[in-house]
Amino acid sequence: MIGDTAVLLGRSLRHIARSPDTIITTAIMPIAFMLLFVYVFGGAIETGTDSYVNYLLPGILIITIASGISYTAYRLFSDLQGGIFERFLSMPITRAAVLWAHVLTSLVANLISLVVVVLVALVMGFRTSADLLGWLAVTGILVLFTLALTWLAVIPGLTAKSVDGASAFAYPLVLLPFVSSAFVPTDSMPAPVRAFAENQPVTSIVDALRNLFTGQPVGSEIWTALAWCVGILAVAYGFATMVYRRKIS
Repeated sequence: MIGDTAVLLGRSLRHIARSPDTIITTAIMPIAFMLLFVYVFGGAIETGTDSYVNYLLPGILIITIASGISYTAYRLFSDLQGGIFERFLSMPITRAAVLWAHVLTSLVANLISLVVVVLVALVMGFRTSADLLGWLAVTGILVLFTLALTWLAVIPGLTAKSVDGASAFAYPLVLLPFVSSAFVPTDSMPAPVRAFAENQPVTSIVDALRNLFTGQPVGSEIWTALAWCVGILAVAYGFATMVYRRKIS
């Protein structure tokens, strides 16, 4: 399976290399949000920190992932509609490799987009106190979250009836960080909104990333963040593989 997945992964990555606009488009919207909030709204938002870009970046990274995984659903849907998916399944390769190649392609493409966003944030003044272990923890959380959302994206990629339907599911995921601690502290929110914001996955993940970047004790936030990532990943993987088995049976 590993060899088959590697071959199909290479195919997908070559497609991305020939069409770098995918990664550019994925990174443009989060960067635009970062520019807008730092240079337009940042002075009016009280976060209790010296640098708003430092406060904002974890949420922008989540938005980057959420916007990037829509391309996974799109690529999977395109392969299905183009007939190449059935062609692969008729060849002597492991069937699971076809799906895993799309998932790993999403992981690689999203990691590149995340690096681009972090580099732009550094130009804008982002600074971190995280040591090597802190950066490894940040990377681990982002990888887990990317895999979780990617497996979630596989479901509409396999079941959608149109291109718009395959990618539109990502829109609520992009908007979810706006009702979290990503842009403003939850203390400033009305009680019902605050209750939702403090008990949804983005807030715990953003808070854990923020503490890791600043070198602060992460406390229980990191375990809550990991629990959300692993939980979403397990459920999405289960549903995606079930839909995939039905699709190829």
